[in-house]
Amino acid sequence: MESSRRAVFLCTAWVLSACGGEVPSDGWVEDPGTQESALVTAVSRGCVFQLASAVRAGTVPPIHDITLYRLESDTCKWPAAEVWLASSTIATPSLSLVANDLGVAAGYTVKTNYSGSSPTTVGIKHVEPELMTVARTTGLAVYLGKGNTSLSYLAIGTDGTTLTAGGTKSGVIAGETGSGSNFVATFPDFFTSTTPGTVVAY
Repeated sequence: MESSRRAVFLCTAWVLSACGGEVPSDGWVEDPGTQESALVTAVSRGCVFQLASAVRAGTVPPIHDITLYRLESDTCKWPAAEVWLASSTIATPSLSLVANDLGVAAGYTVKTNYSGSSPTTVGIKHVEPELMTVARTTGLAVYLGKGNTSLSYLAIGTDGTTLTAGGTKSGVIAGETGSGSNFVATFPDFFTSTTPGTVVAY
C-alpha cells in the first residue's frame, strides 16, 4: 500500500512539472517526518525515470535517502521499480539525472558524516534501465577531504556515450588540471566502460 501511495505521489509530481504546473520549490510533505525533494526526470528505452531524495523517518539530524524510480507507463515495457543509490547526512542532496538508451546516469551531492567539518562529495552512478541495478559507481571529491565538491549538472555528449559533470569545489580534486573553483569532469564511454574521468578546473 505504501509503495503504491509513493508511486502515485511521484507520478503526480512529474505530471504537474511536465504540464507546466507549479511544483513547490521547498519540497512536498508525503507523511509525517518524510519530505520529498524536487524531482528530476529522464527517459530511457521508453521509460520515465525520476531521481528524488526523502528524509528518513525518525532521523535527527536528518538522513536524506536518494532513490531512483522507474515509473509504470504505456510506453515502458517493465513495471514500476526503484533502487536506493546513496544517503546524505544533514545536507540536502543536489540531484541531476540524464539518460539515453544505453542507460541512466544519476548524480548527487552528499555529506556522509555527522561532523560539521566533513566535506560534501559528488557521486555518479550508472543504473541499468531494465534490471534497475547499479552498473557503475564513481565520484568526485577534494583530495584528502580538505574541501567540498558540489554537482551543478550532468550532460551526455552528442556521441551518446560521453558523460560530463560540472560543478564547484573548494579545493583540489585528485588528478585535476587547471585551477579555479569550478570543474568539468569528462567520462568517455561512461555507459559501456569503467574508463576513469578527467577533471579540468577553471
